[in-house]
Order: sequence, then structure tokens, then C-alpha cells
Amino acid sequence: MKIGVSFPNSEIGDDPAVIRDFVQTAEGLGFAHMSFIDHVIQSPAPKGPEFAHNYTRDVMFHEVMTLLGYVSALTEKMILAPAILILPQRQTVLVAKQAAEIDVLSQGRMRLGVGIGWNEIEFDALNMNFKNRGKRMVEQIDVLRKLWTEDLVAYDGEDHKFAEAGINPPPLQRPIPIWIGALQPPAIRRAARVADGWFMYPRQDPDADAQERISIFRQAAAEADRDPAGIPINATVFVSQGAGPDEWLRTMETWQQIGATELTFRTVESGLPNIDAHMKSMRDLMESR
Repeated sequence: MKIGVSFPNSEIGDDPAVIRDFVQTAEGLGFAHMSFIDHVIQSPAPKGPEFAHNYTRDVMFHEVMTLLGYVSALTEKMILAPAILILPQRQTVLVAKQAAEIDVLSQGRMRLGVGIGWNEIEFDALNMNFKNRGKRMVEQIDVLRKLWTEDLVAYDGEDHKFAEAGINPPPLQRPIPIWIGALQPPAIRRAARVADGWFMYPRQDPDADAQERISIFRQAAAEADRDPAGIPINATVFVSQGAGPDEWLRTMETWQQIGATELTFRTVESGLPNIDAHMKSMRDLMESR
């Protein structure tokens, strides 16, 4: 099973050399992909779900698409994957252009993970509608795929209307794979219908609830006349979910048994004291496989 690693956006700091060392260490250790969290603006106090304390103004978030352009020049093999880009709070055509550029610069290593988000203040600040974000994202995905595969596109949808136009350069992957991050059953079913892969909720344990969500995903894929076995599923294992590599690997094996097809190792939010400890955890895992 392929294992990737999550970029520790909120804990790595702002030194470009440290970012370089982290991503190159990850690639050298053999991680198959690196995922990146997206947030644009945060409120001073937690608002929203129980994990919102990790997403205030005091917590650093690098701008994900700019960061991916930088990381693409530092790496050669790893798949680069926003996990997830909050697509409905961004302009669709601009995302198409940015993702295509990253795909060109990385020589075809872009995987666009998207989701509907949860933080209403970001939508307000970016002048986007929070209320219809799920429905709008489906049309956004259609626009993205058309712009990546057709030289010229004229679009007349509910939320997107523009005369014949196209982006240049186009991506190397035509289209770039689009994965959806989804937690609740309606979003899981949406992912099963339209996504190239599913990012499961990263704080999900490999338990009966996770198994039920995987069953919902597979059933919805079959109902959409898609092969459930052909749509990859990504699950996450945190450093804090075990005392060391043996426990991390056992958790990964459990995920594989219940249906995950690839994994992301996440070092953030685990109480590690510095970035060297993040890299040591990565090294301990990969050297124990």
C-alpha cells in the first residue's frame, strides 16, 4: 500500500530552507505523495467544529497553490495533493489555471483534492456563497475538467457562464485527477458519483463507523454505474495514534483491511516539539516497513 505524508503547514514555520529540507526528506524516504491543507483567512477565536481551535488567526497556513508551485521545483517523484482545497470559496477558472500550471511545473504530479469546507468566515471574506457550496462544487468540477481537456470551452451553467475561451499552457494530465474530501453521507455519495478518489475525514479512526462510511461510498459508486473497486480511498494515520512505528503500522494495516487503498501519515497536531521531530517520525515509520 502506498503511503504519503501531510505537510505540517501550521507547525513548519516560514523559513523556505526548512520547507525545502522537509519535502526533500519526505521524498528521499519514499513517501508516495504529500498533501497540503488549505485555509485563506482565520478568525481570532475558534468557531465551528470541535477541531476549530487548530484553525484560528494564531495558526499559520501557507497559501496552498503558491506553496505547491515552490514544492514542485524541489521534488521529482511525489504526487502533490491539496487535501483539501476549499473549492467553492475560490474562482473556478483561476483554480483551473493554477492547477494546470502546477501540473506543468511538476511534470504531471498534481492531484487536486477538493472539498466544500466548513468555515463560513472564509466564504464571506472571499465574497462566495457558503449556503450552496455543495451543489456549486459539482458544477465547478465539470468546468475544471472541460478547461483541462478542451482547447476552447464555452460554458452556460447555473453558476458559470462564459464565452468560448481556454487556458494555455494546458496541464500534462488531461484531466488532472480530482479527489473529494468528504465526511457526511451526502458528501460521501457526491464523491462516489463524481470524484477520481476519496479523501476520508483525517480524524476518522479505522472503526465500525469508518467501515460504514466506506460501504456508503461503494454503494453510491455502484449506483452511479462506476466500479467501486476502481476508485481509490485515502485514510490518515496521526503520529499521536500510537507510541511508535509498530502501532502506526498496525493502524495502517487495519485501514487496509476495512477498505482504504492508500494512507497519509500526519505529524501535525501530535505534540511534536520541532520540525526535526516531525522528520524523525517520518523516518522511523518508513524504515520500519
